[in-house]
Amino acid sequence: MSDAPDNSGHRERLRQRLFEGGADALLDHELVEYILGLAIRRIDTKPLAKALLHEFGGIAGVLTADSADLLRVKGMGETSAAAIKIAHAAALRLLRAQVAEKPVLANWQALLDYLRADMAHHGNERFRVLHLNSKNMLIRDEVMSEGSIDEAAVYVREVVRRAMELKSAALILVHNHPSGDPSPSRADIEITRNIADAGKRLGIAVHDHIIMGAEGHSSLRGQGLI
Repeated sequence: MSDAPDNSGHRERLRQRLFEGGADALLDHELVEYILGLAIRRIDTKPLAKALLHEFGGIAGVLTADSADLLRVKGMGETSAAAIKIAHAAALRLLRAQVAEKPVLANWQALLDYLRADMAHHGNERFRVLHLNSKNMLIRDEVMSEGSIDEAAVYVREVVRRAMELKSAALILVHNHPSGDPSPSRADIEITRNIADAGKRLGIAVHDHIIMGAEGHSSLRGQGLI
């Protein structure tokens, strides 16, 4: 017989609270605890859940953390890291579906929610392009480059070439600042204007460049920078 504590009663109570009250019925550490409990049997996962929240600064940081970073936390294994990442993947699918169902410019908050969940807490700088058709419906969402902690290589020619391949009518550029501060840099402004100028010559509009960070987001269009 195993000497490991049986936490089935506690998990059953969490499950009932979730069923009866929805997601808001559980605290952040309880949500993470329950996810971990699906992968780690007959062990109290509350201490590990709290350690993850502390390490990554909250539940958003836990869900968006790279698997390699999750595995560095004592007590985490591949199965438990996969449980965290599958929860994140499911949330992103839901948010992305909400973006895809309406014209993007008329569904801006849904777009920001999706980008925040995917990029705001990412540890490396990532540059992506949202390709839109003539009705501003999303036709492709692609990560073009992923760089170090403070830079991502972006090539104007590659962005425009890909837009031509997909017959995109418009683009929304997006990248994140791992520092947390979404304020645009001089390089951010320059690359945006270069892509906008190149696209304009081919009839491809750049609607905006959104910068995501843990402290919020910024819009270059909203700031009058493009």
